[in-house]
Amino acid sequence: MTPSSSDIGLSPEPLAAPAPAIDDVPEQRKPKRTGQWGLALGALGVVFGDIGTSPLYALKATVLATQGSVPNHIAVMGSLSLIFWALILVVTVKYVLIIMRADNDGEGGTLALAALAHRSPGLSRRTKSAIGISAIVGLALFYGDGLLTPAITVMSAIEGLKVENHAFEPLVVPLSLIILVGLFVVQNRGSNKLGKLFGPVMVVWFVALAGFGLASLLRNPVILTAINPLYALDMFIYAPWVSFVALGAVVLAVTGCEALYADMGHFGRKPIQYAWLFLALPALVLNYFGQGAALLRDPSAAAHAFFAPIPQWAHWPMVGLATLVAIIASQAVITGVFSMTQQAVQLGLLPRMEVRHTSATDYGQIYVPRVNLLLAIGVVLLVLIFRNSDSLLAAYGLAVTGVMVIDTFNAGLVAGKQWRWAPWLVVGLFGAMGMSDLVLAAANALKIPQGGWLPLLLASIVVVMMDTWRRGRRVHLEKVRSESLPLSLFLERADKSTTRVSGLGVFMCSRTDIVPGALLHNLKHNKVLHERVVICNVVVEDVPLVAPEKRIEVEKLGKGFYTLKIHHGFYEMPDVPRALEDARRFGLALDVDTATFFIGRETLVPAEKSELSAWRNRLYRVIAGTALSPARFYNLPTNRVVELGTQVSI
Repeated sequence: MTPSSSDIGLSPEPLAAPAPAIDDVPEQRKPKRTGQWGLALGALGVVFGDIGTSPLYALKATVLATQGSVPNHIAVMGSLSLIFWALILVVTVKYVLIIMRADNDGEGGTLALAALAHRSPGLSRRTKSAIGISAIVGLALFYGDGLLTPAITVMSAIEGLKVENHAFEPLVVPLSLIILVGLFVVQNRGSNKLGKLFGPVMVVWFVALAGFGLASLLRNPVILTAINPLYALDMFIYAPWVSFVALGAVVLAVTGCEALYADMGHFGRKPIQYAWLFLALPALVLNYFGQGAALLRDPSAAAHAFFAPIPQWAHWPMVGLATLVAIIASQAVITGVFSMTQQAVQLGLLPRMEVRHTSATDYGQIYVPRVNLLLAIGVVLLVLIFRNSDSLLAAYGLAVTGVMVIDTFNAGLVAGKQWRWAPWLVVGLFGAMGMSDLVLAAANALKIPQGGWLPLLLASIVVVMMDTWRRGRRVHLEKVRSESLPLSLFLERADKSTTRVSGLGVFMCSRTDIVPGALLHNLKHNKVLHERVVICNVVVEDVPLVAPEKRIEVEKLGKGFYTLKIHHGFYEMPDVPRALEDARRFGLALDVDTATFFIGRETLVPAEKSELSAWRNRLYRVIAGTALSPARFYNLPTNRVVELGTQVSI
C-alpha cells in the first residue's frame, strides 16, 4: 500500500543535516513599529529579563569562587574587571553590535542564524552538515537553559528573605514552587496582557539597580579603577587556577545575551540596541560596581552580595521587585522555548505538536501545552533536588557558552560569505571571539561534577531524540516515495472506468509529482474520484516569512487535477484552507467550504531490513506516535476530513 506522507509532516527534508527550525502559526502580521523608543521600552520587558537578573548571583558566585585563595581586594577588583569586560566584549561588541547584524529577514536567534548561514554561497557539504548539527545542538542547549533560568532566578530572588532573617529560610523552596507552578499554570492565557506591564517594571528595576549601585560606589569611588583589565590579570597571576575556575561564574553575568538576538524579530535591532546601550548596560555596570564597593567595605557580605549595597529600608521592596523581575525573566525564557519549539516543528526537527495562539493581534503570542507541561515538571524537580540557587548555579553556564560558540561559528560564515568581509578580518575577529567562548566553555566544564552534567544530559537527550526523528523521517519519506505511483502515469489512465463525483477533493502529499497514498486508497475502496482534485504540498522555506505574492503556486494538470504548492517561512504556520482561498487569485476558483480533505493515517512497523538501528527504529516509532494529527496541524476543518489508514514498514 502506498502511504500518504501528509502524516509524517510536510516540511522540507533536513538540509543534509537539519536546517534550523520553526513554527506553526496562522499567518500573523508583525505589529507596526510606531516608534523606536516605544519598542525599546517593550524590549526591556521581554528581552532583558534574564540578563537583568544576573546581578542577583553573578558577582556573588565569582567572588566566592576566589575568596580564600585570593585576598579580598584582589578577588573583588579582579572579579569586577572580568564581569565588566564580559559585558562589553561578549554582550555589547559581539552580540549587540556584530551578531545582531546577521538577521534572517529581520529574525534572529540560533536557528534563524543557522538557516541564514546555510544559504551562504560556496559552502561544502561538510560545512552545511556542520551548520545543521549546530542548529540541533543549539536548540537542545536552549532547552536546558529554559529549565534552569526560571528555577535559578526565582529562587535567587526569594532567597533575599533569609538575608534579613534566617527564620525565613525554610520558606524559600515552598514559595519558589508556588510562584513557578503558578507561572506555568497561567501560560495558556497568554502573556500579552501581562507583557504590557513588563517594560515599566523593568525600567523601575534597572533604575533601582543603578541608583543603589551608584550610591554605594560613591562611598568607595576607587572601585571604578576595576575597569582596568590589569586587575583581572593580577588575579590570574596571584592564583591562576582559581581565577580560571572563577571564569565559570563570570559567564553568569552574560546569561541572556542570546535573548537579545533571538527576540530581534519582535522589536527590531535598533530598539534593542538603544535599550541596552542607554539603560540596561549602564544600570548593570553601576550595580556590579556598587556591589563591589560594598564587598570592599565588608568582605563577609559576599554570600549576599546583591543585597549588600541596598539600605535597610529598601530591603523588603527590593525582594518583592526582584521576585517580580524573576517572574518576568522566567516568562521571557518560557515564551522563547515555545517559539523555538514552534520553529523546530516547522523545519522537521521535532514531530508535529499543538500550538495555540493566545492573542489575535500580538505577533508571537503562543502556547505549546506539551512543552509547558514538560518544562513545569522539569523546573519543579530541579527546585526539589537542588533546593537552593547556589547549587543550581553549578549547572548554569554550560548551555550559555555552548550557544555562544555556535553563534560565533555561524556568524563568521555569514560575515565571510555574505557580508564579504576580508578573510583576515573574519579569521581574526571571529577567531578571537571563538577562542574566548571556548575558554569560558572550558571553565564551565569544570562544573560538570557539581551539577554541570545536568544541562549536558538534557541536551544529549534532546539531540538524540531530534536526530532520531530526522533520520527516521528521512527513511520514512524515502519509503513513501519508493512505493508511490508517478502522477503523470496515473493521469494517463485517470478517466478510464473511473466514476467521477461532483465536489472538490484535497489530498495532502509531500510531493506534487506522485499520487498521494490517500487518493489511491480512496479510489481502491470507494471506486470514485472527485470532479476536481487538488494535490496539496506545503513547503517550508529557509526564510522567516514568505511574501504573499510568492506563497502560492498553482498548476493545472487537466482532467480536473491541480497541484497546489503552499510556501511558508519557518516563522509561520501552515493554514491550508486559507491558502486554498488565496489560490483564487491564481486562477484556481474553489468552493473551499464544501471541499473534502483527505489525509493518511499511518501505522509504522519495523521492516525486516531497516536503515535504522533497532533502538532508533523503536524510538522513532514512539516519537511518531506522539505527533499531532495533520488535520489539526494544517488547520483543516475537522468535520470535512477523511483519514485513510495504511501500514508502513520502516
